[in-house]
Amino acid sequence: MKTGVMQPYFFPYIGYWQLINAVDAFLIYDDVNFIKNGWINRNNILLGGAKHLITLPLDSASPFDLIKNTKITDNLKVKEKLLKTITAAYVKAPYYKDIMPIIEKTVLHPDNNISNAITYSIMAVADYLDIKTEIILSSDLKKDDELRAQDKIINIVKALGGDTYINAIGGQDLYNKDDFKNNGIELYFLKTGPVQYEQFKNEFVPNLSIIDVLMFNPVEKIQKMLDDYTLI
Repeated sequence: MKTGVMQPYFFPYIGYWQLINAVDAFLIYDDVNFIKNGWINRNNILLGGAKHLITLPLDSASPFDLIKNTKITDNLKVKEKLLKTITAAYVKAPYYKDIMPIIEKTVLHPDNNISNAITYSIMAVADYLDIKTEIILSSDLKKDDELRAQDKIINIVKALGGDTYINAIGGQDLYNKDDFKNNGIELYFLKTGPVQYEQFKNEFVPNLSIIDVLMFNPVEKIQKMLDDYTLI
């Protein structure tokens, strides 16, 4: 069984979705420490023809807290400001009416728990794109939480019943293929191919949130993008 593990990110780039689509079981790694100024609550969208950073506002964020214990702000005005920015960016995009409700339900998630909100968004986008992968929260998985780094991932893959682990290309410096093989696991790294599409007839701005991909492309085209990768 092919497995993948990633922290929960706020509408991550298409490579994250290629990874979800490439595996049989995908684990949302929510019981590790929150990383400030990372991609857990931030991403880039297209605004006025340029890359623009958006941030899901938090009540508090500490590297000493687990992701699953981190809260989104309950300040409705601040959350509505974020939604207005996204609306201003994409209200004229062809698939705005299909995608905006998913974004709204994520930002306005009723319990303000960032792990639950992002898990909702991942499952909603996966359903929209007809991705059949089983999605699991690491906080729900019985595993050895005393382990660290590569050893912890190997333990997780075994707990999931996996014999193959696929990681994003950035993991090449973190994981060793021989170590995984010695534990009966094949290790691969996913390298995203060049993705390009029309954005309001402007010069293409790459590497944005999946929000941008969803706003401008039909499901059938995005499904083809999901297969545009190489395993190394």
